[in-house]
Amino acid sequence: MSTQDLGLPDIRIDQDSLYREETFTDRRAGTLRRLVPVLADGSPDAARPVLWLGQTQLMTPGGVLPLGFEIDAPDLASAIEKFPEAVKQALEDAIEEAQQMRREAASRIVVPDAGGMPSPGKIKFP
Repeated sequence: MSTQDLGLPDIRIDQDSLYREETFTDRRAGTLRRLVPVLADGSPDAARPVLWLGQTQLMTPGGVLPLGFEIDAPDLASAIEKFPEAVKQALEDAIEEAQQMRREAASRIVVPDAGGMPSPGKIKFP
């Protein structure tokens, strides 16, 4: 029986978008990941740029907040230097996203019209 017979998606690796991942960490502040583009045979793909990703965790009153972010850097030294500012930007983005989600959730609240039709429940509006 194939995965399609079970209603599952056909998941495949895109051989034109492969990266080799290298991890660097100080085991304290965070982790830097270098994604080196490679061809399907594993050799470097010079036609695509190297990507740098940062990760850290911040302790908040609500618990641990994991942050992941891209860093525009040509090499490891630059990624290390840009890490603190990238963390600040990722935190600001996370806060803005949380506020946007809160606004969207608040806009979905339906308030019944007190002067219109009677309430179907036992609660009576003045």
